[in-house]
Amino acid sequence: MAAIDKVRVLVVGDSGVGKTSLTHLIANNEPLTSPGWTVGCALEVKLHEYKEGTPSQNTFFIELWDVGGSISHKNTRGVFFNPTHGIILVHDLTNKKSHENLQRWLIEILNKDGKDAMKSGDTIEIDPEQFLGSTQFKNLQIPILVIGTKLDLLDDNHKNKILNRTSAGSIAEQCGADEICLNCHEARSIAAGTTDAVKLSRFYDKVIERKYYNRETGRKYAGAYNTASFNPFGIPPASNTTFYNQSVPESVP
Repeated sequence: MAAIDKVRVLVVGDSGVGKTSLTHLIANNEPLTSPGWTVGCALEVKLHEYKEGTPSQNTFFIELWDVGGSISHKNTRGVFFNPTHGIILVHDLTNKKSHENLQRWLIEILNKDGKDAMKSGDTIEIDPEQFLGSTQFKNLQIPILVIGTKLDLLDDNHKNKILNRTSAGSIAEQCGADEICLNCHEARSIAAGTTDAVKLSRFYDKVIERKYYNRETGRKYAGAYNTASFNPFGIPPASNTTFYNQSVPESVP
């Protein structure tokens, strides 16, 4: 049996926005009954059919790297940021600040090795819109998907506003990315054939194409893929990378 190729997708966002519940739902097609706090990074894997139903159909593994959002780990979690083939930015629809912070998450990932560049006592001013619109960002062309969670916690009025709002000025609009709003406790949220499932599939296809396919010919690159050739951050690939226990109960301090 031929080996199945894989791509690596970072799933990032503030602590408590529901990244673990989201990745479990995506990978297992069922809600996570007892989510916990992620320490370090948790890994979920999904089997995806690239360009399903077409002559180009091929099977890939989508690795979902659920990176813990604790501020205390900001200077160490950069080890999980390389290589990156796609990014899912996650925010809590009931927490406006978590959406605003997605800009900082993206900057952190794209900031060389992902570590906090500021030393103690230093200050730095960043215009996220200017950064995201920079030539550097456009040249990266890393596929991005924005997902808002906890749709079930909004009342009908706020839910309608969220679902019918325009993306003007949002990070999704700045990145040219699709945006999904869902309830991670409902398996049907991303059931096959739904609009959100189509957006997810389209995102996976873009990630796969970014790593494996020649955009001009549509053909897969010949030979084994060399991770070092995809190095948008200008740093060598991490070696012997390990990640910590997937999660701990929320009751643990």
